[in-house]
Amino acid sequence: MIRYALCCEAGHTFESWFNNSAAFDRQAARGLVACPLCGSAKVEKSIMAPALGGGGEPSASAAAPAAEPEKTPVAIVSKEEVEVRKKLKELRDHIVKDADYVGEKFPEEARRMHYGEIEHRSIYGEASPDAARTLADEGIEFHPLPRLPDERN
Repeated sequence: MIRYALCCEAGHTFESWFNNSAAFDRQAARGLVACPLCGSAKVEKSIMAPALGGGGEPSASAAAPAAEPEKTPVAIVSKEEVEVRKKLKELRDHIVKDADYVGEKFPEEARRMHYGEIEHRSIYGEASPDAARTLADEGIEFHPLPRLPDERN
């Protein structure tokens, strides 16, 4: 097994394991290696320092365990999963473009529309899990907007 430090076209860095160098090349050529943060399949190997074993007594710094680096969740996704992510992003972009943002007033606005107090329109905003559960219990139809990896910034 070989571990590669990888970088996508957007500059996100992550690591992944492969059986060998040829396995990485095959998977990358087929678009099966994708950035877990933005979904880009344009991924390249980053420069890595090899871990070489030396002879002799280990130094004090080598004997001490190194601090665990911060880990980034990684995944290799299929072309179908890349397409699903693309469609989810298109749906989210469409809603954000064509609906009114009501922020934390979402439960109140949704309820007022449902009961005919105000004219129906497309809205989006935030709701706590309890507020969302209450809306659902009242029969008010709404759909959560998917959070995509590139929205973490």
